[in-house]
Amino acid sequence: MSTHSDKRGALYLVPTPLDFGMAQDTPMPPGEWLPAETMAVTSRLTHWITENAKSTRAFLKRVEAVSGLAAPLQAQQIAELPRAAHKKGDHAPQAGNDAEAQALLAPALLGHDVGLVSEAGMPAIADPGSSIVRAAHAMGLRVVPLTGPISLMLALAASGLNGQNFAFVGYVPQETTERAKRLRELEAVALKTGQTQMFIETPYRNVALLQAALQTLHPHTRLAVCSALTLPQQVCRSGLVGEWKRDKRLQESLPLDAPSVFLLGR
Repeated sequence: MSTHSDKRGALYLVPTPLDFGMAQDTPMPPGEWLPAETMAVTSRLTHWITENAKSTRAFLKRVEAVSGLAAPLQAQQIAELPRAAHKKGDHAPQAGNDAEAQALLAPALLGHDVGLVSEAGMPAIADPGSSIVRAAHAMGLRVVPLTGPISLMLALAASGLNGQNFAFVGYVPQETTERAKRLRELEAVALKTGQTQMFIETPYRNVALLQAALQTLHPHTRLAVCSALTLPQQVCRSGLVGEWKRDKRLQESLPLDAPSVFLLGR
């Protein structure tokens, strides 16, 4: 429960391990990548807003095995974000999205702390959840981000690119011509301003995106790719595009069937 004098609950942004959706014989124990405080808060929460209820139950089952839960798994109150938030995102303020978000936060008005989770990593960063955070602020609830893995920041730190000025631009187009056009636009911004450009793709299209980047970008542009971050098979590679083309080992060493972050810049 929250310690607020009005007895309202708080909204906790709960990061989850980055291996969800990955085929693994032995999933990582959450304590390997989640600090003790994050695990403690997760263990005591009983109300959740989630991108996907199934993955949240799987996450809580793993937490339960390590530190227990305040309520049995079947008694956890798990509400999913609207389908539109998955498909179109919920980062742009819209009356419909924000009204639904406030309804999902109703338990907080009754004194329950609420956890917000995505399928992997930090909710509301490259994932849905922004509408819930906006609604919490509008309702006067305390918003508490917890510590845990965020793939974008891990990739930026490992890239050797500008960490003082950067932008995450989401997904690039799938269609060949539009994708090449977009990559050239991002490259122009990066080379002119020094701002690192970060983007992602669905894992089964990572190989096509890497090849498109190598075919489209200038040989002296720096390209970094970080795959399977925090997992045993994680690899981060960074080099000039010309170096990527000359040394096929840079490409071949990447587990591109895993979630990956692409970065380009000077």
